[in-house]
Amino acid sequence: MQTVLCLKWGDRYGPEYVNRLYSMVSRNTSRPLRFVCITDNPTDIRPEVELKEMPPFDLPEALRFHPFRRMFIFQEKLDDLSGNVLHLDLDLLVTGSIDGFFDYKPELDFVVAENWTQPGQGIGNMSVFRFRVGALTRVWERFRADPMAMKRTYQNSQTFVCRTLGKVEFFPASWCVSFKHSLIPVWPLNFIKTPSLPAATRVVAFTGKPDIDEAHRGEWPTGSLWKKLYKHVRPTPWIMDHWC
Repeated sequence: MQTVLCLKWGDRYGPEYVNRLYSMVSRNTSRPLRFVCITDNPTDIRPEVELKEMPPFDLPEALRFHPFRRMFIFQEKLDDLSGNVLHLDLDLLVTGSIDGFFDYKPELDFVVAENWTQPGQGIGNMSVFRFRVGALTRVWERFRADPMAMKRTYQNSQTFVCRTLGKVEFFPASWCVSFKHSLIPVWPLNFIKTPSLPAATRVVAFTGKPDIDEAHRGEWPTGSLWKKLYKHVRPTPWIMDHWC
């Protein structure tokens, strides 16, 4: 049994993101799957998804919709989950087998995709990471002692986690790519070439803008006239081959 976990709170992403993520994951595994969503709103989430209630919010209000809120998953107990769990953000595509994410160095307590904008700095991008339930309590304990201090000290939650753990292991770079940083051709080729999907890719993350649907339509929202001169993406049809 392979356990995949996603988190959904607030209204940034609707239930269709959970439903499509389940569909992509289930198509891309050859093994029994346990797909869990921890959420504050289970409405319209498909019945194949195992729903867990989001823990009561007892953090400073500034963290209600912040990625730091997910630090609760590093507590000693996470409902009835156990062993190695693969966490996937809602705003990504699964384009290849997830089985390797469980097979890759399974003895490790934490493995993550390397952050595409900080290569060589020992920082992961927590769109995709595997963790062993109950093995990383030092992350939770350090955060819980002073949440706002951690937010002030670190640029984001993934930097906090990786710096707290020290040296972290990364999945093979070819498995996890960023649509924006890895696949959109460099300027000015992005105006004439459609992003392509490398054969070895298993996950495509959509960090920042454009969102998945925007990238499919060839839209890159920006309020700046200057940024419109270089922030451009052509319509990318292959996205909908997977995001369904």
